[in-house]
Amino acid sequence: MSELTLPEALAGRLERLYRAMEDDYDRVAAQLSFTCSGCPDNCCDSYFLHHTYAEWAYLWLGFRQLPVEKQGEIMHRADKAVQACRAALARGSRPLVMCPLNENGLCVLYPYRLLVCRNHGVPAAMTRPDGKRLVFPGCFRCQDIVDALKTKGAEIPLVERTPLLRELVLLEQELLNEIRHRCSKVKLTIAEMLVNGPPTLLP
Repeated sequence: MSELTLPEALAGRLERLYRAMEDDYDRVAAQLSFTCSGCPDNCCDSYFLHHTYAEWAYLWLGFRQLPVEKQGEIMHRADKAVQACRAALARGSRPLVMCPLNENGLCVLYPYRLLVCRNHGVPAAMTRPDGKRLVFPGCFRCQDIVDALKTKGAEIPLVERTPLLRELVLLEQELLNEIRHRCSKVKLTIAEMLVNGPPTLLP
């Protein structure tokens, strides 16, 4: 098997896409006067699944920049997180397990965090390829803010994810190009992306 790496040009495009996501997030957060500061919860224990080879490879691009000792610590936590998630799923429960990249409430790979991590919190919406419209209410804290605004009849801002996700799909297609038939679908937590190693291609 050979490792699937993210070319510099595509990594740059992904970084620009991430910045666009952050701009949209910051705009909506500002309109809602929403901040994570002082929140008693931590989104990093949410059961987020990620679905692209591009982001998987990008995560490893950042992970390899950490000191070897730090990588070992994270891998140890990742292995425990994977086991805990599997145990919860086997019980029929949705896992509530801290991400192995979280240290003292902060992400040690913050510049390399993935799409779902960047989008979670504020209200958002997207239109699927089949035309179905999906709306995401945001985290519990943001929902309280939105509920208060609704009682005043205020318009609720949201992040429109559709063009962002469309761009990510195009980037993924360009990365895989003619090797898509050799790639299984990605549906992994960050812990699994680490424990499984960087993305690889079948011979």
